[in-house]
Amino acid sequence: MRNHKQWVILLALFTAGVKVTGQEDTTQVWTIPTFGIKTNLLYDLTTSINLGVEFKTSDRTSLDLSGSWNPFTFSDNRKWKHVLIQPEFRLWTKETFSGHFFGLHAHYAYYNVSRLPHSPFSEYMENHRFEGWLAGAGLSYGYRWNFSPNWGLEATLGVGYTHLDYDKYGCKKCGEKLGSDTKNYFGPTKIGVSLIYSFGKTLPRKSYKQVGSISHQSTGRKK
Repeated sequence: MRNHKQWVILLALFTAGVKVTGQEDTTQVWTIPTFGIKTNLLYDLTTSINLGVEFKTSDRTSLDLSGSWNPFTFSDNRKWKHVLIQPEFRLWTKETFSGHFFGLHAHYAYYNVSRLPHSPFSEYMENHRFEGWLAGAGLSYGYRWNFSPNWGLEATLGVGYTHLDYDKYGCKKCGEKLGSDTKNYFGPTKIGVSLIYSFGKTLPRKSYKQVGSISHQSTGRKK
């Protein structure tokens, strides 16, 4: 009986000094995307052709370059013609391309708009045509949902400053020029609900499944 107990004690001391061993399992895992392309669904509703490209610049920052173009004229000379460029630098709260982010954006556009709907605009804008340019900057907040390694959805809203320089015309085609003016605007400068397709690459990562006993040498000291 005594010999049996001695063997049990010896076995316990031996196993206490055995480090965790593992079986190597190489799997393919998706890394954080390096860049993505997107379209703003709200701009699509206004028949504006738009495209955005966003690049990862660090683990928590990215650069978004978005543009929009509308060349169309509708019945009764109603139009929302414009060329818009809007770059934005983004800071993500946890990791790039996931969750909450804050942005600093700038914008420049050339526009030629007329007969805008009374609601949500105004009777004044409905009865005139405006042609000119605008420029400004603002701050934004947004959130991104990832549905798969490739597909995601982003919602964002920004506020800031815009300077507008324009000529005013009557609403008839080639109407008489009524004057020129400038306007300084403070308010919403960016809104978007964008569908995103991301590009990245897969890399092998080593993982280990525990098959041994727990080591009691976690302190790293050698006897």
